[in-house]
Amino acid sequence: MECIVHFQVIYPQPQERKTLRGLIFVGQGQEPANNQLIAMFKDMGFHVRLEDEAQLLFKPTDASANFEFIRVTELDTGEEVYKEDKDLKAILEHLLPRRF
Repeated sequence: MECIVHFQVIYPQPQERKTLRGLIFVGQGQEPANNQLIAMFKDMGFHVRLEDEAQLLFKPTDASANFEFIRVTELDTGEEVYKEDKDLKAILEHLLPRRF
């Protein structure tokens, strides 16, 4: 099964973000393992290590790398993914009475 990995590469000077995608093959109903993500980044020329597993934040292994960090923003396996609709939430908060 295919998993499209959406991620941002953050560059320090000037402060710049590039939004990119990668592809990893996983088993049915699975998400990619951290070592699969690291291998995918390596294939793309980004040599990284996992810095924060909860936020899927990766830092370069080489101090002379031209990027600051990589942050995975979404893992798309083709199944329905929940994304909060901030506009709908704001409208509902104004229309519904507050509960104390």
